[in-house]
Amino acid sequence: MPPSKPEDPNTAEEIPITTPVASSASSASRPNALYTDPFPKSQASCPAKRPSTSTSTTHASKPHKRAPPSRDGLLPYITHPSSYPSTRVIYHTPAFVAIHDLYPKSSVHTLLLPRSETHMLMHPCDAFDDAEFLAAVKAEAERLKALVARELRRVYGPGSRGDEERERVLNGDVVVGVEAEGEEVELPPGRDWEKEVMVGVHAGPSMNHLHIHVLSVDRYSECLKHRKHYNSFATDFFVPLEEFPLDREEVRRRSHGIKGDMKCWRCGENFGGRFKELKAHLEVEFKAWKRE
Repeated sequence: MPPSKPEDPNTAEEIPITTPVASSASSASRPNALYTDPFPKSQASCPAKRPSTSTSTTHASKPHKRAPPSRDGLLPYITHPSSYPSTRVIYHTPAFVAIHDLYPKSSVHTLLLPRSETHMLMHPCDAFDDAEFLAAVKAEAERLKALVARELRRVYGPGSRGDEERERVLNGDVVVGVEAEGEEVELPPGRDWEKEVMVGVHAGPSMNHLHIHVLSVDRYSECLKHRKHYNSFATDFFVPLEEFPLDREEVRRRSHGIKGDMKCWRCGENFGGRFKELKAHLEVEFKAWKRE
């Protein structure tokens, strides 16, 4: 008897995740690798500004200045993760919390938050001098990286050349071998989506509490609005976790500058300070990257 259609292993673990890019029809029919209700509208894009509640008057009023975001904005997630919905907190353990970045700078952007009271308020370059703590962070980051990679495969795999053979098997178009009854058919490995995931920290963090960025490489998001947004993930300001611990004299321990030319992460084209041109280019590169 021919083997049954294999199940997509991406559905093996259901933990919440969202992306701001609409999925294809084929990917939308599969359970999200990390979330049971894919792409909730509340998380589909960069949070919108609140509408004005002011009424017109005979005198022009001064424009309202919005209070800057709190540098302690990550603390509630660390201390009370269970109080947040699954659309915000991906998972939490006694040692770590994984969340969606509220202002994602790639199509999939998550944060890993260590809960260690000893390390949570330290600069990453100093916190990661603790070898035992660094090892724990790297291990947990690998877990989150694998989940992000599985989400990329779920959303973009159906349109990727690297996953064509795998998709044909999943769709039942190709039968691969005859397995013994009760055994699963082994899927082709397909595209290595983990290579499409960045893991690291900023040399000059904008938030007080230690956090590790785990995001897709595409830099495609409505929330990417300024040069500093792009360069903070496309220059040495972003320090890969694998490079830690850093030498004491490493310049990135003191680096807070993200000025300079903007260069495409994929083709290397230099856009100088022309952000609008870069933004349009990133959309073209994003579409090409998905098809690889």
